[in-house]
Amino acid sequence: MFKRIGVLAAFFLFVFGTLAQAQGKSDSGEPSQAGQTPATAAPKPATQDPNYIIGPQDILDINVWREQELTRAVPVRPDGKISLPLLNDVQAAGLTPMQLSQRITEGLKKFVADPQVTVLVAHINSQRIYILGEVNQAGAFALLPGMTVLEALSSGGGFTMFAHVKKIYILRKTNGTQEKLMFNYKEVIHGRAPEQNIQLKAGDTIVVP
Repeated sequence: MFKRIGVLAAFFLFVFGTLAQAQGKSDSGEPSQAGQTPATAAPKPATQDPNYIIGPQDILDINVWREQELTRAVPVRPDGKISLPLLNDVQAAGLTPMQLSQRITEGLKKFVADPQVTVLVAHINSQRIYILGEVNQAGAFALLPGMTVLEALSSGGGFTMFAHVKKIYILRKTNGTQEKLMFNYKEVIHGRAPEQNIQLKAGDTIVVP
């Protein structure tokens, strides 16, 4: 009987020792038995719009597969160009991310075998709208794809106690002519004038009197 107890005790010690060793490897950062390691999260672009036109002051993530020294985040300079190793200055403003990716790919073919380039817009700084008047946070704000007047006003931090929310208007320049588009906040939030909640364009100014 004592011999059987001794065998069982040795068996359990062996099992617990094996488990502890496996746990130690996992805690030390080494791959587990499944060979799985945590995945690195891919950068999230500021816009998924394939037709987005890159502009000055935008921040771009340039990723060249298997070329870490060429992979980096770069700002678009006021002259519309970006600076990249091997290629020096590359025109970026006025192009979509796909068009810029193709341009960089063509340039790198002289230096890299079969380059695979991905361009993401990390931060949109070139397209802005402006909110003025009786809001808590007036100023310039990034124009996000599909942004409406109501969404833009939420960036202004709310209205002051003196705001005339029924007489808000949007100033927009079209072909050199300034338009004045009315926006009644009370009607829009109650669903009575949804047509006033228009999509904004770069350069639009929202005035809260």
